[in-house]
Formats: sequence, structure tokens, C-alpha cells
Amino acid sequence: MGQEPWPTELRLSEGGRMLNVSFDDGAQFALSAELLRTQSPSAEVQGHSAKERKTVGGKRNVAIIAVAPVGNYAVRLDFDDMHRTGIYTWRYLRELGEKAPARFSSYLEELAAKGLDRDRPGEK
Repeated sequence: MGQEPWPTELRLSEGGRMLNVSFDDGAQFALSAELLRTQSPSAEVQGHSAKERKTVGGKRNVAIIAVAPVGNYAVRLDFDDMHRTGIYTWRYLRELGEKAPARFSSYLEELAAKGLDRDRPGEK
């Protein structure tokens, strides 16, 4: 079993609206704060089961205001909407990077199906 890729750089850009993540295997991802916020691994968003998962609208312009290390396996991202309970493991950041287009597309479909949008706050 090979070692998992390790992040070599985490850098905020575009006024906190993007998190650039580089891994030691050369992979690089630019993850939007909107994607990171709406896909937060927190219980507040994910719930404790798939049935409890929330779709969060109104986050088009959300920004990351702080990145704090959590041990040697993750970071906590603080957003300007005061959400700060998601712990983003290196594995989860890598997964989001690899699947960002599909995850964002699914998010947009969920918003439409639930009568939410990217500009108006709300969750269902």
C-alpha cells in the first residue's frame, strides 16, 4: 500500500475566495470557497447520516478568512459567514480537488431541486 499524497502548499487567493492546494505528487487544485463551504465535512452540513445532509444556498460570495492546522492530518477553514466547524483532512481536500466539477454540478442540481440558489441564503 502506497503512501497517500501529502500537501506541500495551501494558499488563499482572490481575497479568500480560492484555496490553492498542491500535493507532493505534483497534483494541484484551485478550490473555490463556495465549494468548500457547501461541501463542508461538518456535522452542521453533513448531518449524522445521508438523510440529515443539508444543501446550503447563498454562498456564491463566501470567503475563507482563516486556515488553521489540525494536528498533522487536516485544516480547519473559517469562513466569513462564521462557519468554522469543518475539519478538512488532506484526503478530503484531495477528493474535492479531483471531483470538483462533478461535486459542483451536483450541488447546483440540489439547489435547483430544493428551490434554493447561490445568491440567497437558505438551507434544506
